[in-house]
Amino acid sequence: MLVAGRNYGDAVTPDLVVFMKPSTSVIGPGSPVLLPPEAEEVRYEGELAVVIGRRCRDVSEAAADQVVFAYTCANDVTAWDVGKPNGHWTKAKSFDTFCPLGPWIRTDLDPTDLALRATVNGEVRQDGSTKEMNRGVRALVSRCSTLMTLLPGDVILTGTPAGAGVLRPGDEVTVHIDGIGALSHPVGDHQPTSPAAPT
Repeated sequence: MLVAGRNYGDAVTPDLVVFMKPSTSVIGPGSPVLLPPEAEEVRYEGELAVVIGRRCRDVSEAAADQVVFAYTCANDVTAWDVGKPNGHWTKAKSFDTFCPLGPWIRTDLDPTDLALRATVNGEVRQDGSTKEMNRGVRALVSRCSTLMTLLPGDVILTGTPAGAGVLRPGDEVTVHIDGIGALSHPVGDHQPTSPAAPT
């Protein structure tokens, strides 16, 4: 899973800023985001997620639509204090449960101007549109495909509008994107797990 950074706002970067999330960070609607004990500043980031449908490499922007399968809602949860000291944002985004996705995917959607809102406990914290992205979906897919081969099922998170903030245990977060729906999940404390038994 690839994550576009600094894709909203005035800080337009000369090239795409991109991070990664492991598949183990993914959870579905209603599953809790668990705050790790080593992090004190875990933030929500409501985003549009792009699901790749075809194996591809070096795709042009003009052909990018042909390799996109669908779109869904995402919360790119990030432990800012873990990543900030040395810019290790992949590390900050990779904890288990740090990527809620859903509630379903839409294959027949124009992603260029979709209202995107994130609420915490019913209060609107982010209120933007995908038209505000510095690099649109086609540009993101094209550039990512020059960095690596994209495979069916790969997901690209497209960046977050202003308003991302800190999560606390007991919070309820909802990411709503017009044309897709609302992704909701609770926030809880991390519970240690026992090591897996050898096989």
